[in-house]
Amino acid sequence: MSCLVVGVDVEFTVRLENGPCQVARTALVAARVRHRIVAHGDRMAFCYLDPASARERACRRMMSGNAELARGHRHELELSRLAAMMDGDTSVSAVRHWLDLAGPDDRAEIRDARIRHVTRRLSEDAGQQFSAGKLAAEVGLSVSTFLRLFRAQTGTTFRRYRLWTRMLRMATLLETWPDLSTAAVEAGFASPSHFSSAFHAMFGLRPSRLLARDVTIRAT
Repeated sequence: MSCLVVGVDVEFTVRLENGPCQVARTALVAARVRHRIVAHGDRMAFCYLDPASARERACRRMMSGNAELARGHRHELELSRLAAMMDGDTSVSAVRHWLDLAGPDDRAEIRDARIRHVTRRLSEDAGQQFSAGKLAAEVGLSVSTFLRLFRAQTGTTFRRYRLWTRMLRMATLLETWPDLSTAAVEAGFASPSHFSSAFHAMFGLRPSRLLARDVTIRAT
């Protein structure tokens, strides 16, 4: 997923793999681009955006840079100010307002209806064990054509996108379900260790380490 990073109090440093360090208050790192963020202050906001979404593209249009890294969001001061006010009790409407400021969700933008159907299926039924073959058959495509088209439309692979929908399902479950092991299986992971390994590969730390900190996770 693409990652929108906001320094709540001050700027931060972002470095892409094998790239130079850059200082920013807001940055959008493209899906599958390995990077490291070094915080200069105590508070950071991370917003993971579906690269197939109109919201991600709208966010990118309000920043400058290249396909891998964009910086300087048009509303970065307001995004920082509102992020400073958020906590576990922040209403869904307030979170959605923040998201709309980051990138309006204009769903009128046309994409391939078959891939739109698949992304909706994956998002709504993240706990199901969907294979590329099963979903390709649903939309009347060969597996190879489906995988090619899926990547062209979403900016990431089918496997990576499916993993992300499970991570989102996990985040939703953890808002009310304290049992990490049971939630991992419910979200579609083969086992708690599978979830832990996938989380570490995606975010660079173990979920137990993240959850031990003063952190708020919202899936919207």
